[in-house]
Amino acid sequence: MAMAPVAASLAIGRLQLGLPIALGILAADQASKWYMLAGLNLPDVRNIPLLRLGPAGLDLTMVWNRGVTFGLLWGDSFAVQLLLALAAAGIALFLLRWMARAETAWVAAALGSVIGGAIGNVIDRLRFGAVVDFVDVHLAGWHWYVFNLADAGIVCGVAALVADALFRREPGGK
Repeated sequence: MAMAPVAASLAIGRLQLGLPIALGILAADQASKWYMLAGLNLPDVRNIPLLRLGPAGLDLTMVWNRGVTFGLLWGDSFAVQLLLALAAAGIALFLLRWMARAETAWVAAALGSVIGGAIGNVIDRLRFGAVVDFVDVHLAGWHWYVFNLADAGIVCGVAALVADALFRREPGGK
């Protein structure tokens, strides 16, 4: 069954918005990881302090994340890494379909951010068997999880989706 012309036009418009965001997140993520690995040689250097504001700080700290978010489902074997990469790729495909059907440009942009981040981390898992994490934010000796630009894209995209679900007003002003 063919899509109605208006629906097809809307889907193309949402993809034209969301896909460049996904590609931008993916490119920035992979370029930053390349620079951390090859440019700064962070695996050997281990830590580079960047910013200190009283008890708060921002460092570049090399971490190979073999798990998923916050190191959950950690596994060192190729099979575990392949399974995690396939799961993330499957989620990205689901989100791509959602993007084509997104009700608003905001949702399409948020989905693009999540997709770009997910694909960036899939590439790492397939290339290195782990995700390259390096952004280390800390406060008064407490360190948040070390993350990368792909993770930031995923978190920002999910936050935008949650905000949309909570605060979007329906047409007609109810």
